[in-house]
Amino acid sequence: MKILMNKKIIIIILLIAAIIILRSSPLADYLTFENIIKNKNRLLNLVESNYFISSISFVLIYFAAITLSLPGAAILSLAGGMLFNVFPGVFYVNIGATAGALMAFIVARYLLGGKIQEKYAESLKKFNRELKNNGLYYLLTLRLIPVFPFFLINFLAGLTNIRIWTFFWTTSLGILPGSLVYTYAGRNLGSIDSPGEIFSTKVILAFTVLGLFAIVPPVLKKLFAKQKAEL
Repeated sequence: MKILMNKKIIIIILLIAAIIILRSSPLADYLTFENIIKNKNRLLNLVESNYFISSISFVLIYFAAITLSLPGAAILSLAGGMLFNVFPGVFYVNIGATAGALMAFIVARYLLGGKIQEKYAESLKKFNRELKNNGLYYLLTLRLIPVFPFFLINFLAGLTNIRIWTFFWTTSLGILPGSLVYTYAGRNLGSIDSPGEIFSTKVILAFTVLGLFAIVPPVLKKLFAKQKAEL
């Protein structure tokens, strides 16, 4: 048991070190809106000359960025639309983001989630029961509304008992609308001056409505159960 704990501590230290090194490395300077615009033609030529390697590299870079919670996911989504068009750009973005989120989720569960669930099993009974019944609706809501930090959802979900499959498909489906918006904007990159212009108040409102629709089933279920109990 002690050996396992030491192993987990070493992994946590290595992950933190990797994040610090990558955030302070030249790679962070490349994942900027200005740099993507500046190197647009060069990147397009690179994709045209070697499409297969470029698409695989893009997915792997996106995967690494999400796994290590690095900044630049929005920029990468824009780049996906710019380099590969809306379709299949959104497909590549979805693969990279979903796979990265899943890896972050698994790491959080392996390093901390199991221990927390074991230590606070009795206290978490009601919470875990609620997640078992309605967890997929909550996850969909969090994914659809783009104001919740992506990396934070990955990490916190890993601390719960939500099934891996549920996390996987709700993530892939939930991020699809936002990915479409970003890749479409990336395809028309010359018409925007900053990533902040993409999510207008109307766009955020539309996603919020989608998120609220996703949470309607458990709310209605609770209301019906309450009414039934009162009869």
